Amino acid sequence: MSEATMTSKGQITIPAEIRAALGLDTGERVVFTQLDDGTTVMRAKTRSINELQGLLKPTDNKRRKPVPIDDLNLG
Repeated sequence: MSEATMTSKGQITIPAEIRAALGLDTGERVVFTQLDDGTTVMRAKTRSINELQGLLKPTDNKRRKPVPIDDLNLG
């Protein structure tokens, strides 16, 4: 188990073994997510939205009709 102490400025040093496990390097960002049960999850922010380009395979749009905006509204 790793442990860290927060400074008066609200800063902590992430322990070396955690940085290594997350693949973190100097200047990289982390994301904190608070769950409903009070748990906080810290993840390395390693992917840019630009890396997702081309991830989904194109569909055959010739057979599909556009969906009207009013049909997209849930409320």
